Amino acid sequence: MAPNQSLRDGQPTVLVQSRETGDVIPESSIRSKKVQALPFAKSWVHLMAGAVGGMTAATVTAPLDVLKTRLQSDFYQAQIRAARAAAPQQARNPLRSAIYHLKDTLQILGSVYRIEGPRALFKGLGPNLVGVIPARSINFFVYGNGKKAMAQYWNHGQEAAWVHLAAGVAAGVATSTATNPIWMVKTRLQLDKNMSAKSGGQQARQYRNSVDCIRQILRDEGIRGLYKGMSASYLGVVESTMQWMLYEQMKTGLARRNERIMLSGREKNAWDGVVDWFGNSGAAGSAKLVAAVLAYPHEVARTRLRQVPTDGSRPKYTGLMQCFKLVFKEEGMMGLYGGLTPHLMRTVPSAAIMFGMYEAILRLFHTPA
Repeated sequence: MAPNQSLRDGQPTVLVQSRETGDVIPESSIRSKKVQALPFAKSWVHLMAGAVGGMTAATVTAPLDVLKTRLQSDFYQAQIRAARAAAPQQARNPLRSAIYHLKDTLQILGSVYRIEGPRALFKGLGPNLVGVIPARSINFFVYGNGKKAMAQYWNHGQEAAWVHLAAGVAAGVATSTATNPIWMVKTRLQLDKNMSAKSGGQQARQYRNSVDCIRQILRDEGIRGLYKGMSASYLGVVESTMQWMLYEQMKTGLARRNERIMLSGREKNAWDGVVDWFGNSGAAGSAKLVAAVLAYPHEVARTRLRQVPTDGSRPKYTGLMQCFKLVFKEEGMMGLYGGLTPHLMRTVPSAAIMFGMYEAILRLFHTPA
């Protein structure tokens, strides 16, 4: 909303521009709406907008998601450590180490394409999409409507940082609980590297497809096998909540910037137009960048807890804290950040695409964000 003033019955009336419709209306009408019933009839828009945004972002960034999962696995980390042992001078200089890590990332991506074919870059996309649609739908639905409900019933219709925090936690817990089995199958399929080319056809893939993967997990590990990594997923709620809070604060900052421009009476320049069009997407990407870097180790732990030993032995990682301690002991801090480069390369633009589409669809259906 961007305010301006006019006189009505000799009294100044604050006018605001609706972010949803673009109409200029009295601020008093907005305030009166805050105490009215929530527009639950349009709550489904949050569901649809989250699904469309998540599906598009997941498809575009699928190759980087495959790469990220493999780099988080200790199978690939062992190969990387062996390669770095041959060039120890690379690890001493932080800049060289970062460049070397980027080089490793690109080389692995190229080897996946060369050895396993282009389809391998989209391995696990099926269950990923099956997971993304309900996950993003649930997350955006619970957050969008939960934020409004909490603000209306518990904070006199006003949003606040604690409202964003509570809504983010609720959305994260609901999403993780409902979709963990899907992400379990996706991770197993991505780690099921096709070794037939290297073994001359002697070693086939362990899982034929998603259904076969579920069948084998239930047979060998029981129903609890589908919920491995759940503790790490709940830890990931910190990241999603942090992202929502940062995003809301950045959106508020953009709204205040637009406010100041309108109150000053100056014409918007080209840069202002860019901010109007891409401000929210940029805010989403920036919020994701900060949240992902701070909370990334839980991603590694979640992948390690879900992977299955290739030799049929007992799982190496048995619990969240045991996983953190073992990875840090054997691989150091770098092990807890394995796959960070492709993760950021994927999630930052993915968040920008997803939140941008989410906001656009809400505006299209005149639904408050």
